[in-house]
Amino acid sequence: MRVEAVELHRLAIPLVRPFETSFGRQTGRVVLLLRVRTDVGDGWGECVAMVDPFYSSEFVSGCEDVIRHYLGPAILAADVTAESAAGLFSFVVGHRMAKAAVETALLDAQLRAAGRSFGSYFGAVRDSVECGVSVGISPSIPQLLDEVSGYVDQGYRRIKLKIKPGWDLEPVAAVRELLQPGALLQVDANTAYTLDDVEHLRELDAFDLLLIEQPFVEEDIRAHVALAAAISTPVCLDESIVNTEVAIDAIERRATSIVNIKAGRIGGYLEAVRLHDACLERNVPVWCGGMLETGIGRAANVALAALPGFTLPGDTSASDRYFAEDLTEPFVLRDGTLDVPTGAGSGVTVRDELVAAWAERPVEVLLRG
Repeated sequence: MRVEAVELHRLAIPLVRPFETSFGRQTGRVVLLLRVRTDVGDGWGECVAMVDPFYSSEFVSGCEDVIRHYLGPAILAADVTAESAAGLFSFVVGHRMAKAAVETALLDAQLRAAGRSFGSYFGAVRDSVECGVSVGISPSIPQLLDEVSGYVDQGYRRIKLKIKPGWDLEPVAAVRELLQPGALLQVDANTAYTLDDVEHLRELDAFDLLLIEQPFVEEDIRAHVALAAAISTPVCLDESIVNTEVAIDAIERRATSIVNIKAGRIGGYLEAVRLHDACLERNVPVWCGGMLETGIGRAANVALAALPGFTLPGDTSASDRYFAEDLTEPFVLRDGTLDVPTGAGSGVTVRDELVAAWAERPVEVLLRG
């Protein structure tokens, strides 16, 4: 494709309720969207970076700069495909969230022109995917139980609780008691603990959890190996998994027995498919993580989650979990599942009026020189 223009859209979107984790509390989401205009048509990508570098070293303004000064000019200077983007971007170290946004926009344009859906291209084997929901840290146990009860009533197939030191055993026990026997429950620590907490984390074994996600800092694979050997609850890595090679190493070292795949964090959906294939080959179950995506990112996540190795419900919640209005047609929960889009590209239509209404600043356009 020949890319004629790259548009950078920075939006501020309110959340329907605050979302708190061990690293912060969000009441809205600042979203960086990318539209590529090519000789075969347009495509959209969504950057999953947060406004501050608290979850990751990447953040919205940094991703904007990387796209503005490096990735955007690179695709404007050469004929490109989604498959060639990773090689084209290899001169930029890291910045996987920015790269993923650009690759996704290219893939959307490319597949729309070919009349092919993300699901078909990725290798989806299901028409719908099971959905879990991620529940943030609440002000109190009663408020937590009210929120979880609402999600159970809506039909979500799995509950994930955010935990941190001082907010773990008691809320997990309360939610386990609330749920029906056998209901899927897991916890996510977002790197909030240290190796000194192993004995404390062992107490989570009493609650028959599906998994504990990323208890220690990203770089400390050794600590996760030690924890996995000390507890019966399966350890799942998220932030530690930056690419397929790191995932294979963590699996072989027995630091993880389940992998959370976040395409927007590991460099894009092509790398996500490669990671899925590597895990499937090793009989390691995977699930699709979420980053509070709008319908643009959610459409791609749902298509990815329809691949055969995604055997656990992901964080692919319905649109109304986070947004009163979505940037695309809403994703609606039906019997605990979301339908995989079948239209060309992402299969969704971006609502230009909302892009304009929520804009933090005028659109920035990079043009082919």
